[in-house]
Amino acid sequence: AGVPQDPRVLDSMLPYLTAYYGNPHSRTHAYGWESEAAMEKARRQVADLIGADSREIIFTSGATESNNMAIKGVARFYKSRKKHIITTQTEHKCVLDSCRSLEGEGFQVTYLPVKRNGLIDLKELEAALQPDTSLVSVMTVNNEIGVKQPVHDIGEICRAHKVFFHTDAAQAIGKIPMDVNNMKIDLMSISGHKIYGPKGVGAIYVRRRPRVRLEPLQSGGGQERGLRSGTVPTPLAVGLGAACEVAQQEMEYDHKRISQLAERLVTKIMSEVPDVVMNGDREHRYPGCINLSFAYVEGESLLMALKDVALSSGSACTSASLEPSYVLRAIGTDEDLAHSSIRFGIGRFTTEEEVDYTVQKCIQHVKRLREMSPLWEMVQDGIDLKSIKWTQH
Repeated sequence: AGVPQDPRVLDSMLPYLTAYYGNPHSRTHAYGWESEAAMEKARRQVADLIGADSREIIFTSGATESNNMAIKGVARFYKSRKKHIITTQTEHKCVLDSCRSLEGEGFQVTYLPVKRNGLIDLKELEAALQPDTSLVSVMTVNNEIGVKQPVHDIGEICRAHKVFFHTDAAQAIGKIPMDVNNMKIDLMSISGHKIYGPKGVGAIYVRRRPRVRLEPLQSGGGQERGLRSGTVPTPLAVGLGAACEVAQQEMEYDHKRISQLAERLVTKIMSEVPDVVMNGDREHRYPGCINLSFAYVEGESLLMALKDVALSSGSACTSASLEPSYVLRAIGTDEDLAHSSIRFGIGRFTTEEEVDYTVQKCIQHVKRLREMSPLWEMVQDGIDLKSIKWTQH
């Protein structure tokens, strides 16, 4: 969903979009030095947010590229000895697709299931480890249902078995405290626009001690320690750095505010509308991502009815998809409920008015759509839908 850029981020970028347009890799002229210094400052700002050393931060085009680099990079580097990797069934598409392509190269991948609350079972993770496992990749916060995996425990298990641990932290970084040493994370993917920075930029954290080696995807002039060739776009890197610094300052405040707004949204909807299910664990979660299923309502129709919410408020963003989500399927949501689910995003710039407007529209349209639904009518009459033999015409 579209997240607005923080105005402080744009301010930090402007000079590098106009005055200092030097190539950060040309050290022979002053413009180059200016740009290089700005880039290194940004690298420190990203590193500080996650408790890393700035030499462990590599700029990329975003979390998709970082995820591809981490998974394919580690697997291919260690492939002579290790042919197995572990991930979960609820990862972001780019992680699952990277794993699929590795299966085509002869690697073996274990896709761990998740429990009904969306969390993995740590015993299953431990049981899945093999002597030739090179990498475990588990996202911190899920982008569809907001659940937060027990990253700290996963890190402990991986370190004890000398297996590298990668986490896609695009949805977590800057929103909940992340510390790569305390959590024993070896690789981490970061996205710019998820933390109110510019689109088209991200970073990957690659641990130096114990050292993680990867085979680069992108070959060329050897920028970014040879791991990601290509000129680093100074304005974007500066914007990412600024976004990280702002996030570090505002994290506690944002989290408290977003928690209150999320609580307000869920409570108000559930007090007015029966048969609403919240997907994912109620406790272990990031509050800004809320996924609700409204029984007997087509998620699509509800989303279309809520279109003006996204347009009028922009920040209380809502989304659903025609394809019942593989994430919801993995947590065992009924096919029909999966089709009735809507995701609400609450962020730094969401206001109480926007939440109330969304709630009011949502309640109004759910009631209207249910009144039109023959299934809803049957349920009100006490008919158990599961008992009906539907005839095929």
